[in-house]
Amino acid sequence: MIVSLFVCRIACFLTYKMRTAKRQKQTEILQPSPMIKKRIEQKQVEERVAIGAHVVHETIRREGEEELKRSASALAWSGLAAGLSMGFSLVAEALFVAYLPDRPWRPLISKLGYSVGFLIVILGRQQLFTENTLTVVLPVLLRKNLATALNMLRLWSIVLSTNLVGTYIFALCVARMAIFEPHIQQAIVEVSKEPAAGFWVVLLRALFAGWLLALMVWLLPGAESARVSIIVMVTYLIGLGGFNHIIAGSNKMFFQLVTGTETWSGFLTHFFFPTLLGNIIGGVSLVAFLGHAQVVAGQDEPHPAT
Repeated sequence: MIVSLFVCRIACFLTYKMRTAKRQKQTEILQPSPMIKKRIEQKQVEERVAIGAHVVHETIRREGEEELKRSASALAWSGLAAGLSMGFSLVAEALFVAYLPDRPWRPLISKLGYSVGFLIVILGRQQLFTENTLTVVLPVLLRKNLATALNMLRLWSIVLSTNLVGTYIFALCVARMAIFEPHIQQAIVEVSKEPAAGFWVVLLRALFAGWLLALMVWLLPGAESARVSIIVMVTYLIGLGGFNHIIAGSNKMFFQLVTGTETWSGFLTHFFFPTLLGNIIGGVSLVAFLGHAQVVAGQDEPHPAT
């Protein structure tokens, strides 16, 4: 009995010491360095500390909540505007191709045009399908109820359909109207031709595109003045790497459909279905789930006292 009591006292004492040491360590982390003596210097340090993953998560979640509250008409008009705006990726890339010499290094510059549509859409706060694969998924992962999931599917269907309508209208105008000079029109024809690939190859390429775009959305809350650089860097990589994007790629495919160089069955089987599936898997599973998981797992860890 005495031995048991003694062992219990030792265990309690050791537990108390461990907890005290842990609290002291957390407090020391937050204490300013002896080198920082002025209040203004401490403020400058705080301004340069990167925001945590939970802050990024909450920022994106709130954006997703706001998007889910929007009416169907507001989503539709914004999605249509985004589809039309994405057409400028095709035009900008074709303009680079038209005015650059035909050299092996030409894609290194011409693919910068691929980023133009994304810049207009993202900075203009228009509804782009792949951007919303992350923001509106977070509320679903937190609430885990059918109503939020159905609301997410409502937003996805409206944004995707109106994005596609916008890209089709843009492709129709470019193909049927004499907007550009003949050599630029020929460059659009050249740029719109995508190399043939199988279902699984297209799906994997689209997976990477969805992954990169969702990561871009994850990076933007902490980017501040570097937003343009991040958008250009990520989308340039998608264009240069030939990773399939459901909306940007539809510009090229719809142009081929309007000009008669592609069929609807080929568009659906060789591009639309594998690209859509790959973008969703890349944007939702590999980023939203993993990004959400690290924040939820971090909630169980003790936070330092301020």
